[in-house]
Amino acid sequence: MKDLFLFSNLIINDHSFTYLFHIILVAIIVLIVAKMATSSMQLVPRGTQNLLEAYLEGIVSMGRDVMGSDELARKYLPLVATIGLIVLTSNLIGIIPGFEAPSSSLNLTLCLALCVFLYYNFEGIRTQGVIKYFAHFMGPNKFLAPLMFPIEIVSHLSRIVSLSFRLFGNIKGDDLFLMVVLSLAPWVAPLPAFALLTFMALLQTFIFMILTYVYLAGAVVVSEEH
Repeated sequence: MKDLFLFSNLIINDHSFTYLFHIILVAIIVLIVAKMATSSMQLVPRGTQNLLEAYLEGIVSMGRDVMGSDELARKYLPLVATIGLIVLTSNLIGIIPGFEAPSSSLNLTLCLALCVFLYYNFEGIRTQGVIKYFAHFMGPNKFLAPLMFPIEIVSHLSRIVSLSFRLFGNIKGDDLFLMVVLSLAPWVAPLPAFALLTFMALLQTFIFMILTYVYLAGAVVVSEEH
C-alpha cells in the first residue's frame, strides 16, 4: 500500500513537472515572438511584425463584429490577443511528438476561464454599476425575477466549465488521437493527422477568443431595451 502511494505521488509529481516545463516554454516562445515583432518596427511591416499585425487586425475585426464597436474591440484587444497567443502556442506544441500541450491540462484551461470570468464581470460592474449590472440577471419581468436570478447565476458559473472543459477536452482528445496514429502508422498517417490537428488547434483558439468577446459584450454593452 505504501509502495502504491509513493508510485502515485511520483506520477503526479512527474505530470506537474511536465506541465510546468511546457507552460514555461510556451511563455518563452510568446515573449520571443512579441520581442521579434516589436524590436525593430517599420512603417511597412515585414516578417514577424507583419504576421502579428495581421493577427491583431483579425482579432479587432472579430471583436468589432461581436461588440459592435471598434473602440471596445481595441480596448479589450490586449486581453483577447494574449489569451489567443497562449492558447494557440499551447495547442501547437502538443502536435510535436515528444511534447505535451499545456492546454490539455485543466491547470491552464481552468485558469484562463477564471481570468475571463472574473474580468468580464468586473468590467460589467465597473461599466454599469453593481445594481444595474445584476438587475439584468433578473430578466425583463419583475415577477419572474426570483426564478430568473438563480438561473442566470448558474448560467454564468457554467461558463467557467464550458470554457475550460471545451478546450481541455478537445486538445486532450487530439493528443490521444496523435498518439494512436503514431503507434499504428508512424510513417504513413502523420502528415494528414498533423494537418487536422493544426486546424483543430486554430479552431479551438478562435472559439476561446470569440467567446471571450461575447462574454465581454454581454457584460459591458447595454442593449436598447435596457
